[in-house]
Amino acid sequence: MKDILKCGVVASIALIQVNPVNGFHVPAGAIPTVGNGMGIRTLNRHDGTSPFTRRTGLRMAVEGDFDPDAISKSVAAVEAGSFKARLRAIYKFTRPHTIRGTILASFAGTTRALIDTPGAIAGANWGLMLPRAFIGMIALLLGNAFIVGINQIYDKGIDELNKPFLPVASGEMSTKFAWMTVLGCGTIGPAIVYKFFPLILFKLYMLGWLLGAVYSVPPIRTKRNPIAAGLTIATVRGFLLNFGVYYAVKDAIGATFSWSPKVSFIARFMTIFATVIAVTKDLPDIEGDKAYNIETFATKIGVAKIAKGASACLLLNYVHAVATAILSPAKTFNMIPMVGGHIALASLLFARYTQLEPESIPSIKKYYKFIWDNFYLEYFLYTLI
Repeated sequence: MKDILKCGVVASIALIQVNPVNGFHVPAGAIPTVGNGMGIRTLNRHDGTSPFTRRTGLRMAVEGDFDPDAISKSVAAVEAGSFKARLRAIYKFTRPHTIRGTILASFAGTTRALIDTPGAIAGANWGLMLPRAFIGMIALLLGNAFIVGINQIYDKGIDELNKPFLPVASGEMSTKFAWMTVLGCGTIGPAIVYKFFPLILFKLYMLGWLLGAVYSVPPIRTKRNPIAAGLTIATVRGFLLNFGVYYAVKDAIGATFSWSPKVSFIARFMTIFATVIAVTKDLPDIEGDKAYNIETFATKIGVAKIAKGASACLLLNYVHAVATAILSPAKTFNMIPMVGGHIALASLLFARYTQLEPESIPSIKKYYKFIWDNFYLEYFLYTLI
């Protein structure tokens, strides 16, 4: 049974990633003030005016919410002992949106491996495979919580500026409880993989675990160096994730691994894409990074130049995709999704870039989110090419 659903652990290998999705940010000039480490008391611009104009009602704060009233309400509910509020804080602590790309990569890679292996789908023992996949997904979620959780602990001060909605920064979760959660997830996740899956997958899991930890933990803290941070994210998100998924699935169904043109393409394409994400992820966080002396390309070069360079790199990556299809032997790729799909995504990217206003934080956020949208869509194309 152990050998049947190694692909379930693919998610576990894939999950161990440095948190590349910042995605949320404080509007320009909005600096939170934290009182007694328990919650946000005030959140004002430097000129004393409120940057928030939308209505809040009585709702609780959610991921990405910069509404000070909603955040304060969430903190108060936790302090009052609300079980629902505590669960919501844990949910936000895991930053579920950070695993979206990993889950898509796992499904796409699994689909690609099954399609590439004659008879694999018809002969699959789903009764054994699905429970095994569930075990792998549990390890995925635990590993993700470990990586993003330890990042929130060491980035608490920065998050109070850039992402005050996160539970450690807002006070919804104490640092002590955050450490307990991180240590629990960081122990149980590897234990699951070691117990149920082959040693090679455990080693890959732990490699990602280590890379994710040193991204945030001093004295190494690779996030302080833009090149080291970029290489870390690109390695895990781009190469290790896509190679690991395909390899594990082929091994699970008893097929011999070989570098197919489609796997080689997606590994190259996503490594370049992940490198761009590693650079652009810092665009929304430029103020907090400056305040805490975190050196990024965004703080050194500026938003406008980084966005221009990132867009150019991605457009060239799409050109590479189209050229790969055209120059490959006939019938290597399905030309409509490989050529037409990438031209469409490149056109959308160019259109979004022309709408970018480098001085506008909301505009930067939309631009960065769109890059991630294209990243997700690439996995859809991967199943079709």
